[in-house]
Amino acid sequence: MSALWTSAEIETATGGVVSGPFAATGVAFDSREVGPGDLFIALKGETTDGHRFVDGAFEQGAAGAIVSRPVAHPHVQVADTTAALDALGVAARARTAAKIAGVTGSVGKTGTKEALSAALARGKSGAVHRSVKSYNNHTGVPLSLSRMAAGSAFGVFEMGMNHAGELAALTRLVRPHVALITTIAAAHIEFFDSIEAIADAKGEIFQGLEPGGTAIIPFDSPHRDRLFGHAKPYAANILTFGIGDGADVRPLEAIPNGNGTMVTVRLPEAELSFTLSQPGAHWVSNALAVLAAVDALGGDLAAAGLALADFEGLAGRGAHHRIRVGDGNALLIDESYNANPTSMAATLEVLGNTEAARRIAVLGAMRELGPASATLHAGLAEPVLAAGVDCALLVGSGMEPLAEALEGKVECAHWPNASSAGEALQKLIRPGDAILIKGSNAIGLGRIVTTLTGRQN
Repeated sequence: MSALWTSAEIETATGGVVSGPFAATGVAFDSREVGPGDLFIALKGETTDGHRFVDGAFEQGAAGAIVSRPVAHPHVQVADTTAALDALGVAARARTAAKIAGVTGSVGKTGTKEALSAALARGKSGAVHRSVKSYNNHTGVPLSLSRMAAGSAFGVFEMGMNHAGELAALTRLVRPHVALITTIAAAHIEFFDSIEAIADAKGEIFQGLEPGGTAIIPFDSPHRDRLFGHAKPYAANILTFGIGDGADVRPLEAIPNGNGTMVTVRLPEAELSFTLSQPGAHWVSNALAVLAAVDALGGDLAAAGLALADFEGLAGRGAHHRIRVGDGNALLIDESYNANPTSMAATLEVLGNTEAARRIAVLGAMRELGPASATLHAGLAEPVLAAGVDCALLVGSGMEPLAEALEGKVECAHWPNASSAGEALQKLIRPGDAILIKGSNAIGLGRIVTTLTGRQN
């Protein structure tokens, strides 16, 4: 494998001092993720210091390290390893001619980022770089940038925030040619005065647009005009996506088809028909955003349609599993990674459209909703009932308002933690059931998924 970074390039990028020549094929700051040939960056956090793990990183095959004090291994010594990570990301962005997309939003940014990467890669195999997992914050974004090969044709980067000003800093690192907002919702509203303030913070992504760049905005959002205002000073072009007649990228038809949707999409200069593999109206919206970005980046639209037809659900974000139950099986919909009121409603709609003997919803409390938490949790009663849920297992203290709202309307049990809910669920499941598991990641519902998929056919 060719070198991603040489020690001399790292020295130049960071202004550090190299101990001796080495070459790295990858970059990591989590010692548990270090593989042979990687550059390990020893970050100092509030609770730990990466320098404690330098020896372990080299035992796992690290080729070199960025450190702020000398170590007995090949390294580049800098004054501040966090600043060095930023500098390495900046250098990676500067040396590539790749077309870059930046993706943010309150809901759907990781799935859209993954789908956009797959859509571009179908037409340009092996030449598309993307941020992995949800590496979308002040350390994850520069790490993702630093991992991008100079010869990449496209780069797709997810950017997140939970405070104003954070996206402005991230987008200036990424410098996207296309900046996409998936949707605006009440995620992280604990840290904002209003949803309008969230829209303003998301609109910061346009500030990093390269000259001639394109802003992509959700047409159906009540905050569309607000987002237009944020985009206009920085974007040469603005594209909208949505179901409304005025959207630049919109579906001419969207017909549910088993576990997916048959879609015909009109773009400014093309039409495309394909079968979207993922179910639900929210995935139709994601697909429209993906196609708008592919078009703006100069990608292959026909190849993108094929990729969307093959795109599989992500772990914790919509993956479907068939799990063995007695002499039969049940469907498990894994949405355990994150949750806010908008994404809860969207995935409950998917459950409601799923053919099943019974529909079971395991719903974990939603975090970072601030003073509106009780009202927003109670507000989930309507989508739960609309989905025809036969049994709701509610997890965490934040779910008390929903338990009260559902009392007498649907079979419902409220559990203090994921462990107790998981035990109850295993006794409850029968062949033919469809089970949705969704909640904020901190609730730990992913452990239930891991247990149940151990029984997968």
